[in-house]
This record gives sequence, C-alpha cells and structure tokens, in this order.
Amino acid sequence: MKILLLGEYSGFFNSLKAGLTSIGHDVTLAGAKDGFKNYDVDFSFEPKFTSKGIGLFIRKAIHKVSKYDIGIWESYYIFKKHKELFSNYDVVFLINEQPITQNCAVDKRILKHIFTHNKKVFLSACGDDYTYISYLFENKLPYHILTPYFNNHNLKKYYPYSLHYITKASKKLYEYVFKNVQGIIPGDYDYVLAYEGTPKALPLIPFPVRTHLLAYQEPVIENKIIIFHGINKVNYYKKGNEYFEKALAIVAQKYPDKVSIITAVSLPYKEYMTKYNSCHILLDQALAYDQGYNALEAMARGKVVFTGASPQWLQHYNLQEDTVAIHAVPDENIIAEKLEWLILNPNKILEISKNAKAFIEKEHNYKAVAKEYVKQWSN
Repeated sequence: MKILLLGEYSGFFNSLKAGLTSIGHDVTLAGAKDGFKNYDVDFSFEPKFTSKGIGLFIRKAIHKVSKYDIGIWESYYIFKKHKELFSNYDVVFLINEQPITQNCAVDKRILKHIFTHNKKVFLSACGDDYTYISYLFENKLPYHILTPYFNNHNLKKYYPYSLHYITKASKKLYEYVFKNVQGIIPGDYDYVLAYEGTPKALPLIPFPVRTHLLAYQEPVIENKIIIFHGINKVNYYKKGNEYFEKALAIVAQKYPDKVSIITAVSLPYKEYMTKYNSCHILLDQALAYDQGYNALEAMARGKVVFTGASPQWLQHYNLQEDTVAIHAVPDENIIAEKLEWLILNPNKILEISKNAKAFIEKEHNYKAVAKEYVKQWSN
C-alpha cells in the first residue's frame, strides 16, 4: 500500500509509520512539528518565512493586534506549492479533522484536495476533536480534561484549543470530514467512550509503540525513589498537573529522606525522553481513562506511571488495579496515598515496572498494531 499519514502531535504517527514500513508499505508522514516538541516528519508544513526575521516580526505584530496567526496561510502555501505530493495514495490517515493548521478554512482547503485525489481516507480519534469535546460537555463522566474549566471558567484562557473544537466552524468542518472518510478509529479508551454509537466509528486499535527504541531499565533504588513530573504549560490544567504538584508537596514534606523530585517544563520531545531517564515513577495525567503516548513510552521503559488506568480500561484488557500502571484521579490526597504506598513498598515498583513493559510489548507492539490498521483499512 501507498499510505499518507497526515499530521503529528505526539509521536503516534512516527511509530505507526515505522510499523507500516517494517511490514512492506510505502509511507509518507506529513505534518507540522508541533511547536517545541519538534517531531520528525517527512514533509513539514512548518512556516519558514514567518518564523524568523522580518516575517516573524510581521507575524507577531499582526497577532498582537488581531490575535490572528498569518503563519497558517504560509502552511497552506507550502501545501499548494507541493500538492502533487498529496495525491494517489491508497490510504490517507488523518490524525485529526483539523490535521495541519487547526484553522477550519485552511484545513478544509487541504482536505478537499485529499478527499478528491486519494482512494480512501480514515480519521483517527486521538486528541481534541468535535465529537470528543462535545461529549465532555454532556458531562456524563465523573471527571475529564475540561473539569478544571467547568469548575472555574476563569481558566478559559488555558483551553483555547479544546474550546475551538465546539465552534460553529469546527462543527461544520467535522461534518464535512465525517461525510467523506471511510471510518473513524479510536486510539484509546477515552475515545471509545466518546464515539460510542457514532456511525463510521470502528473498533479501538491501541497506539503503536516502538519498544526496540525504548530500552527497558529495571528500577534500581539506591538512596531515594526518584519521581519525575513533566509539565507542558499549554496543557497544564488538562493533564491535572495541579493535583500532581499538591501531591508531591505532601510526600516531599512527609518523606524528605526517601524521595527526590524532578520537574521539567515544556521540553522538546527528545530532551523530555532523556530527562526522565533516571526516574522510578513518572506522573503523566490525572484526568484521563486510558494512557496517552508519553505514558505508553514511559511504561515501555519500565517506569511506574501515574496516568489513566480506569476500571473500564482494566476490564477491556483484563487487568487488575495498579498492576500495570497507577490510575491517577483528580485528588491530591489519593495521589499522595498511592505515592506513599510505593515509597513504603519499593518492591512494588519493580513488580509494576516489569508488568508495564510486558503489557506494552503484548498490546502495543508497533508491527502488530500496524497490521491491525492495514486490516481495518483494507476492509
């Protein structure tokens, strides 16, 4: 198959590309580098003229006055200049209904070409999108990424991307994309919940993880248990970082001689991966029901990860609570209690570490997952 992966936010499509190419498919990954994360892509839509010198000055000046980013039109110009590269694929897989610029007008122009000049197009459900955010607004879940905003509307400025997806323009674009894709594939259990009963929604396919690139490190505790807390300032409240910080303050005060805490803020992807290398426990997110990409890669490396590991997720994979990952909920006292349990029972860190590695190899192997996608696309 000749396959185009369009967009990249987390490393998901890099791993999927590796899996697909390893089983003989011709794959191109095109997308932006997602700001400071700087992901690898074969073709970049990252603005160049408006990212340096006079172009950047003009871009900043216009944005300061109007809040409008002219860089999105440079991304569209890059697409138009090379649009022949985005035709005649057997399958195009979109990472999002707004895969490149998150501007509805620009992305619709790009997608119109994609739908017209390629055989099949599928959509991934794996980040903020119209269906997922609309589902959260129905407030059927006890908590979710919008809970901090629902509790305090003064936090609106921290949710521009999420709230953007329920605008009229986003809804209209979603309807256009929904009409033209062959199917929508959830990447984790959060999206299974959101897309339940939605026409064209296909079965869950777990995220692929390149375990061969993620060397397993059996945890060795010499003096202190090392806890790593990585913060992306853009997603601070969506990930539940406030609960982690409060929980860390509790355990740091209670066990100053037993724990060492590393905090990192908004690091590029490769630097982030290096930074948490020495930790035993990694705090990922506290408002989810399944793991995102950072958590999966950390689990593959043998870290005990506090993340989404909900009862629904446990049931789906036939697992017991706190055996593969620690289910983090939006309550600093509960998080602190679970941290204390690990601090006082360091043998559990080794046990969970080994379980986590085995789970990723079984359920998230990048080659096996790639085969699942090919099977789904072929059907």
